[in-house]
Amino acid sequence: MRRRLIPLALPLALAGLVLAGCAVTAQPTGSSTQAAETSVAETVSDVDETIPAAAAELLAANADGTVVNDDEWSLSDAETITLTGSSASSDSAGVTVDGATVTITAAGVYRLSGTLDGQVVVAAPDDAQVVLVLDDATIASTSGAAIQVVTADDVAIDLAAGSTNTVTAASSADAEASAAIYADSDLTVSGSGALSVTDTGNDGISATDDLAIIGGTITVDAADDALRGKDSLVVKDGTLTLTAGGDALKSDQTDDAAKGYVWIAGGTVDATATDDGIDAQSDAVITGGTVSLATEDDGIHSETALAITGGDVTISRSYEGLESADIRIAGGTTRVTSSDDGVNASGSTSSSGGMGGGGMQDTGETITISGGTLMIDANGDGLDSNGTITMTGGDVTVLGPTAQNNGALDSNGGIDVSGGTLVAIGSTGMAESPDESSAQGWLAATASGSAGSTVEIQDATGTVIATYTATKTFGSVVFTSAAITDGQSYTVTVDGSATSVTAGVAASGGMGMGGGGMGGGRP
Repeated sequence: MRRRLIPLALPLALAGLVLAGCAVTAQPTGSSTQAAETSVAETVSDVDETIPAAAAELLAANADGTVVNDDEWSLSDAETITLTGSSASSDSAGVTVDGATVTITAAGVYRLSGTLDGQVVVAAPDDAQVVLVLDDATIASTSGAAIQVVTADDVAIDLAAGSTNTVTAASSADAEASAAIYADSDLTVSGSGALSVTDTGNDGISATDDLAIIGGTITVDAADDALRGKDSLVVKDGTLTLTAGGDALKSDQTDDAAKGYVWIAGGTVDATATDDGIDAQSDAVITGGTVSLATEDDGIHSETALAITGGDVTISRSYEGLESADIRIAGGTTRVTSSDDGVNASGSTSSSGGMGGGGMQDTGETITISGGTLMIDANGDGLDSNGTITMTGGDVTVLGPTAQNNGALDSNGGIDVSGGTLVAIGSTGMAESPDESSAQGWLAATASGSAGSTVEIQDATGTVIATYTATKTFGSVVFTSAAITDGQSYTVTVDGSATSVTAGVAASGGMGMGGGGMGGGRP
């Protein structure tokens, strides 16, 4: 059977969660494909508490991925392939050379060094594990993929310590192998060396099954997607610099609802994309790492659910920052800058018109904030849900729109707050407040200011509860925290101009009346 492993070196409990009921094989050191099976029977209750339930639930529902870990093979077993420009040489029985095409036909570990103006092809048995160690290798192809896996079970590209490697290609969209590095198998990229990948016609690194990045300093410049794992894309470690004419990180399996997910668990990602920064057919999950995204479309987009429970995410440019039908913020630090909505829950199966549709009715989408820090700078709606917005914890700052046809907060099904701290500073035309039934107190004020204005909130005794600095023109302030008590009087001061408000009473002139109905109290 195929060797299926959790794609990360996570605590056993979490590995058990994702692999419950599956058989796991431990690959012995060396090139042999024989394996011994070990049963794993942990359950959801055994999940490591460092992974919040908001992410663990999604990971449990997804298929387990595949990775070739460093301890599954030995460099001492490596056979040498010397690249010599228009050809290559090797003493290995598992290597054939035909002109500028090097073909690997057997399982094993192969060290490649030198320069090749041609292709490296893996055509090994269906159960084979093949490791390609790139050790100062330069491979360039002008007719399709530079490294192509035609057949194998699992393939790893390991970047030798201290090495600098380059792979370039001009693959086309209609080619059988449409990436500079293309694997019709599971693919793992590991090691501590450097790899530069360029494809002027299509994707950078692509796998038809699982793609895992567990190490290396990797730079990708692709005409279309930079990294694509059809069944899954997982980043555990490494330093990634991605430039994409399409999506930067993508998983797009549509035939299985448990696949098509992107999981960022560690490493550093710096991506610039013409389309989405992260695009997942099913779930997008971030539990660690540092992620910087600059995009022309969505920063992070998923068709099913999007969870951020750890790490540091900065979306410096986007059309919409975070978009999915089910958005969960439970940890980490997330900064979003968007030309339209900052966080947009849309596109559930019950809504008409797909993403961005749904009219004014509650169509079931959800934004759930239970922890972490979220900062939004949006030209459209700040927090926008075609369904509901629920906040039980965390620290959220929304610097919303200046236009009157958008609001810092916008829901079709209501806003319920029972914990955390939220400030929403934006325009007045569509200003919305939390529901009157919210367990935590809140206040709303019509108070105007401009970029650089200081917004200060005081209680009846004059004690300062919170202070914020605006970055744009505004006319509405909504605030909630554990320090606010319904029915009590508070003062919202903007650059010395004070406005008295009563907690739990919506400001006049806005859309939010704080009590159920359409959009959390829309009249």
